[in-house]
Amino acid sequence: MKKFFYILFYVAFICIGCQFKSSSEDNANKNGLVKIERYDRLEYRYLTTGDFSALQQMNTEYPIETRTLIENVLKIGNATDPDINTRFLKFYQDTTLQSLISAVESKYVTMDDLERQFGRAFKQLKHVLPEIEIPKVYAQISALDQSVIVGNGSIGISLDKYLGEDYPLYRKFYSTQQRKQMTKNQILSDCLTFYLMSVYQLKNFERRPQVERDLHIGKIQWVVNQVLQKRVFTNRYVNIVENYMHNNTDTSYDELLKMTDFSKLYVDEE
Repeated sequence: MKKFFYILFYVAFICIGCQFKSSSEDNANKNGLVKIERYDRLEYRYLTTGDFSALQQMNTEYPIETRTLIENVLKIGNATDPDINTRFLKFYQDTTLQSLISAVESKYVTMDDLERQFGRAFKQLKHVLPEIEIPKVYAQISALDQSVIVGNGSIGISLDKYLGEDYPLYRKFYSTQQRKQMTKNQILSDCLTFYLMSVYQLKNFERRPQVERDLHIGKIQWVVNQVLQKRVFTNRYVNIVENYMHNNTDTSYDELLKMTDFSKLYVDEE
């Protein structure tokens, strides 16, 4: 949902966009670990060598992911267009994008460490929000478009947006502050934030006062801090939520995230 873009940029996020998909808790194994599906590897094979078998796998094993990438992220046409495969391949033949694809596959040879982090985080998230579903998580290459795609319990990570703040190409398009967010260490907190935003949506978000939008995001950021057991996010709105929860220990995380009476949270500092 593009409506989240403005407010997230306001609080210095780089993650962009939400599309909706289906999922199940079966994506977590019995030990609570999250498996990150390497959809990006199929992209790499097709987009660098034209391997048709890789394209077939993308369409048969990841039809929703492929459609979302083509139609909602890259916006190069409909997935059912007769020439869409050719257009898809040609789109990535730019030398800059080919370099980007290679950089992704070089940096993310394995994602085992991230899988363990996701497993621990979602186990803790399940503890504080028992009704929440464990999402399906997959990695992709989006041509510097969106960082995280979220929908219907599915999270897509665009690895090309997490190559590190010193990645040379980023200097051409992003500010110093933006580049600081484009690191591997930022992936988990970004994904948790967007996932929670998709689950706990604020009705009439764009028509609400700015302070209510900021406080809604502050609630989500505070929860992410608790789940990760560190202060990833530090700002005025997170502090307001922290003070509220300190003084209202009987409030559950679910109740907090569903709260729409922001007068309970907001403290006028004037």
